[in-house]
Amino acid sequence: MTSLGKRLRRWLYLGHRWLGILTCLFFAVWFVSGGVMMYVGFPRLTEAERRAALPALAWDRVALSPEAALVRAGLRPGEVQRLSLSMLADLPVYRVVPWDGATRTVAATDGRVIAGLDAAQALAVAAPHPAALAPVALGLIERDQWTVHQRFDPARPFHRIALGDAAGTELYVARATGEIVLDTTRHERFWNWFGAIPHWIYFTPLRAQRDLWRDVVLWLSGVAIAGAVTGLTVGLIRVRLRRRYARGAVTPYRGWMRWHHLGGLVAGTALLTFIVSGWLSMNPNRWFSAQGPDRAAQERYAGPADRPFGLDRAAAARSCSDVREVRFTRLDGRPGLILACADGRSQICCTEGARPSVAAITAAARRLMPEAPPPEVSLIEREDAYWYAHHSERSLPVLRLVFADPAATWFHIDPATGEILGRLDRSDRLSRWLFNGLHSLDFGILIRHRPAWDAVVLLLLLGGLLVSVSGLVIGWRRLVRG
Repeated sequence: MTSLGKRLRRWLYLGHRWLGILTCLFFAVWFVSGGVMMYVGFPRLTEAERRAALPALAWDRVALSPEAALVRAGLRPGEVQRLSLSMLADLPVYRVVPWDGATRTVAATDGRVIAGLDAAQALAVAAPHPAALAPVALGLIERDQWTVHQRFDPARPFHRIALGDAAGTELYVARATGEIVLDTTRHERFWNWFGAIPHWIYFTPLRAQRDLWRDVVLWLSGVAIAGAVTGLTVGLIRVRLRRRYARGAVTPYRGWMRWHHLGGLVAGTALLTFIVSGWLSMNPNRWFSAQGPDRAAQERYAGPADRPFGLDRAAAARSCSDVREVRFTRLDGRPGLILACADGRSQICCTEGARPSVAAITAAARRLMPEAPPPEVSLIEREDAYWYAHHSERSLPVLRLVFADPAATWFHIDPATGEILGRLDRSDRLSRWLFNGLHSLDFGILIRHRPAWDAVVLLLLLGGLLVSVSGLVIGWRRLVRG
C-alpha cells in the first residue's frame, strides 16, 4: 500500500506538472482578458441603440394593411412569428418573420417585396443614425470577427457602413431586409482583441464552425479543470501548518515555486471556481434548457389569429407622437399594437379595451403550460436574484408567473404590453448560480454596489494571474532544462 501510495503521488505530481505546462498560458490569458471584459463587452446592438437609429414612421405613406402585407409575403397569420412596421430609409416597410425562414420585407406604400439593398440604399439606412457624419460604404461581407455568431445567420450578408464619427462607429446593415443588426466602435474593436476574443477563443475561422468551437472550448476547459484540481491537491499535500519545514516555512519551495505554491493555496479555489463555471457556461451534455418559450407555447399564449389587426393611425399618433416602430401582437386572440416611441417608451395601442390587465395576461398565460395548475402571479417592482440588469437590459415592473410543473417553470411577462420577456425552469435557475453567480460574481450585495464588485473580482483575477504567471515561469524553465 505504501508503494502504491508513492506511485499515485508521483503520478499526481507529474500529471500536474505537464497539465500546468499545457494550461498555464490559457489561465493567464483568461484572467487578463476577463479583467478587460469587466469594462468592454463584445459588440452588440442594444434595443435603445437600434431604436435611436430608426427614422420617425411616415404614417401618411402607409397604404397597406398588415393583413395585405402578409399576403404579399406569401404567408398566413399562423405562420408568422413576428410582424412589425418601421422605416427603411424614407420608405415605410413591414418586416415579416416566419417561424421557419428569413425575414421578408414588404413596402407599406405599394406592397412590393424588397429583394435586397445595394450600397447606396444601405447608406440611406445609415444616414438617420445619431452618430452619422459622413457615412461611407466599406463593402459587402458575409462574416467577420464581429458577426461570427450564428444568430446573424438569417441576416447575412451585410453592408458595412462607417459613419465617419470620432468614435469610429461602423454599422452592419442586412442586405436582404435593410435592418441595422450590429454597431461597433473603434474602442470596442481594439479592446476585444484583449478581452472577449481570447477569453472565448472567438477567432473567426474556429467560431464559424459552432460545433467544433464548442467542443474545443469544452475539452480545453476540461483539461484546465484537471490541471487546477491536481494543483490544488498537490498544494494541500505539500503545505505544513504544524510540523513545518526548515526555518518555520509552511512550504518546501523557494523562488517562483514558492510563489506558485502559496498563491495556489490562497487563490486556487477561486481559479478552480472560475474555470468550472466557465466550462458550465458551454452547457455540457445539454444539462440546462433553452430559456425561451417554444413555438407551441407562444402560439397558445397569443391565441387564434383569425381577427384582423387594423391600423388606427389617429389612435397611434395620440398614443405616441413620434413612433419609430410598430409591433403587431396578439394576446388571447385579441390583436393589438405596441408602439416603440422615440423617448424609449413601449406603448400599447389599439387593443380591444386599453392595456392588458393582469387577469387577462394570467388567463392567456395558463395556456403556456396547460398541463400544469394555474400559476402563482407576482409583480416584481425591484430587481432580485433572477431579474436584474447587471449584464443585460431588464424592464421593470415585470410579472412573474410560477408554474407547478415538473420543471418548476417561471415566465416573466411585461405587464404593460403582455409580451413574454423570458422563461426560466429549475435548470436555468441553477445555471444562474453556477455560471452568473460563480463566474461573474452576480450576487446582490456586490452588483448593487459596483465599486465593491470591481474590487472583489479584480482581486480574485490578480490572485489567479499570480498562480498562472508563476506556473508559466516554472514550466518554461522545466522545458528549457529538458
